[in-house]
Amino acid sequence: MKEAPLHKTALWDMHRSLGAKMVPFAGFDMPVQYDGMGVLKEHVHTRTAAGLFDVSHMGQATLSSPTTDPATALEKIVPGDIIGLEKGKIRYTVLLNEDGGIIDDLMVTRWDEHTLFIIVNAARKNVDFPYIHKKIGAVTRLEYLSHRSLIALQGPKAEQVMTVFFPDAMQMKFMTSAKMKYKGHEFFISRSGYTGEDGFEISVPNEFAESFCRELLEEPEVKMIGLGARDSLRLEAGLCLYGHDIDEHSTPIDANLKWVIPKRRREEANFAGAHKIMKQLEQGTFILRVGIKPEGRAPIREKTELFIGDKKVGVITSGGFGPTFDGPVAMGYVNADCAKTGTKMNAMLRGTPRPCEVVALPFVKHNYKKD
Repeated sequence: MKEAPLHKTALWDMHRSLGAKMVPFAGFDMPVQYDGMGVLKEHVHTRTAAGLFDVSHMGQATLSSPTTDPATALEKIVPGDIIGLEKGKIRYTVLLNEDGGIIDDLMVTRWDEHTLFIIVNAARKNVDFPYIHKKIGAVTRLEYLSHRSLIALQGPKAEQVMTVFFPDAMQMKFMTSAKMKYKGHEFFISRSGYTGEDGFEISVPNEFAESFCRELLEEPEVKMIGLGARDSLRLEAGLCLYGHDIDEHSTPIDANLKWVIPKRRREEANFAGAHKIMKQLEQGTFILRVGIKPEGRAPIREKTELFIGDKKVGVITSGGFGPTFDGPVAMGYVNADCAKTGTKMNAMLRGTPRPCEVVALPFVKHNYKKD
């Protein structure tokens, strides 16, 4: 069967002009790294200055209702407190199926009493949006914003750069958002970050995306960063990648994300999969996502099995080398009775045991700008 052609973001021509190595990702032709730097240098640059990422492949949408608060409907399929979300604030939550499995993780922003702005993962938007429409489409309107690009400016100098274009960005705190104008174009700006660094996600009209990115790149602190460094940055930060560390077979409790379910939602227990999730909260779960630190310098990759003695106790779901951590880093699922920090185990590499230890996440301290 002939494969469908890859989609291109509005920044595709710019990536090619900057010498990007392009790879297929979530149905898009995306930059994995750029000439002159490579993954290691791109990673270090983001941790020390400001890295610019094209994340336009992700799904942007609004969820609205002219007469009611769409948060009431959305809470039927997510466990987060969306009703209590104040204007201009952002909530990380998960979209759940009826058995409590994670369909996707997403960011939800409150624009006003009748409108929410959501961002979902690239590989899941064709699942998420039909699911949302099926479950709550009768009372809400979901509009996919395909006419907008999404870029992320991440790193300790991101604020310094942003204030050149948006002076009010300095006043923003972690997990807040604002609409701002630049050269006649409306921007949706949020302050969060998948790298663990301070940073901004910037939604911009497609027709102005390349022009604005080139203006950002004129700032000496900014360089383009590809998907390779994005992955090593998020792994050091202990953040999940959908399809690897979370999926429809893992609940928020399995994934060590029970903090996404606040007290009110636990008391009400009126979201999809609540019957299973509440039972896990009360009785515990059989497996847990944990940080894994391998001994030595060589990384341990996804799908590597973990053993204590002859007993298999888990599997690696994400693994690689952490340039800032200066050593191999990994995450995986282990039996709950083996999840205590400090537990020793072996990763089995081609029949040879490699000593590992369960460690607390993240591997590198988060640098978000909080109150």
